[in-house]
Amino acid sequence: MKVSDTRSIALSMLIRINEEGIFSHLAIRETLNKLEHYEKRDKALIKRLTEGTLEQQIKIDYIINQFSKKPVIEMKPLIRNLLRLSVYQIIFMSNIPDRAACDEAVKLAAKRGFSSLKGFINAILRNIIRNKENLIFPDEAEDRLQFLSVTYSMPQWIIEKWLRVYDYEKVKIICQNLLKTRPVTIRLHGDPSVEDIKMWQANLNSIGVEVKQHPYLGYAYELHNVENIAELPCFIKGFFAVQDVSSMLAVEAAGIKADDVVVDVCAAPGGKALHAAVKAKKVVVRDVSESKCKFIRENATRLNQDNIDISVHDATVLDESLLGKADILLVDVPCSGFGIIGKKPDIKYKNTIASIDELVKLQRRILATVWQYVKPGGVLVYSTCTINSDENEAMMEWFIENYPFVFEPLPSNLLSLSIEQTQPAQLKLLPGFHSTDGFFICCLRHCGAPVR
Repeated sequence: MKVSDTRSIALSMLIRINEEGIFSHLAIRETLNKLEHYEKRDKALIKRLTEGTLEQQIKIDYIINQFSKKPVIEMKPLIRNLLRLSVYQIIFMSNIPDRAACDEAVKLAAKRGFSSLKGFINAILRNIIRNKENLIFPDEAEDRLQFLSVTYSMPQWIIEKWLRVYDYEKVKIICQNLLKTRPVTIRLHGDPSVEDIKMWQANLNSIGVEVKQHPYLGYAYELHNVENIAELPCFIKGFFAVQDVSSMLAVEAAGIKADDVVVDVCAAPGGKALHAAVKAKKVVVRDVSESKCKFIRENATRLNQDNIDISVHDATVLDESLLGKADILLVDVPCSGFGIIGKKPDIKYKNTIASIDELVKLQRRILATVWQYVKPGGVLVYSTCTINSDENEAMMEWFIENYPFVFEPLPSNLLSLSIEQTQPAQLKLLPGFHSTDGFFICCLRHCGAPVR
């Protein structure tokens, strides 16, 4: 496969993501699935070009704007994304010659019907190449906000929001960490023997995959140097499930017993539900779309987990069949996703202040409905994959004030992970400070009468 083809495919994905609003993980998955006959290294390059450009986009735009009279925002969509892709190669990919990145960009512009702009593209890229060792960036002492934004490609409004909650150095560490490559985290399914685990590790090591046990949970492992995890025989046979440790901790927080009925109302992609099913008598799984429920069913079948009832249901609509049925209710609401920007970099561009306000309203509507599924004395575990306090601590204060629940202290092994004095029912996991996604967990106990 020609390198120019990888650039063309990456460019098409960037346009879909940046201009058409497709989520990056969906665009990448759909595209790579269609390239089944391509070599792994070619697909890996396509993925890196796309994700890397997105991760560094604000910094890249800042560089381009130093050498272009027309701001990036005013350029034609194809041209700005082509320039971004090319600058990413020039600045961040030492294994690609600068001249090749420039020449291929010019050729690609012509192929896409922009021959008249070949000179414009060539001039900007060659100027950046000549000056790449002397690029000018914001000075931290003069403007810390702009410094963080450009250096770590994070929108200023997000940084401002975080600075209202966290101190500057903590925000800086969070931003740094969200640009780092993280391993795939998996949960061993069931109760494999020590010998089975050793054999599994040896098999993965033999194909170049590095396996490390996670420090927080004995059944959690990190996989390094793995490309398509779904193709691994041990995955296909159901030896493990892909799940971040933060999600595993949310299940641990619930204190699930063998005779419990667990209800998971916003279940996709299903990690917590399938984890809970190992511990509980029965898990009732609900999500808003058939495609998401189908995905959970497929994983339940792969893991041979048959104590799960999966069906489509909107969490904002009361399901009377579930009233007072849950010993444990898992509520991982739709959120801004700021804790997983490192995995899905376009999240930081797609969110806005207005969209977060709408998410908060949606989260309240869900909680106002689903709490009724919890038995008196039962437990509700609220979680998000964001570090935004509006969706976390403030949401829990609102909920406690309006519904018959009290804070339930988390298990001591979870509380020991806290890096700041917080409500003992809550755990906030921060990128750069914890070996997990950014995440929030809160445990509450129903202290009211049965819902009739």
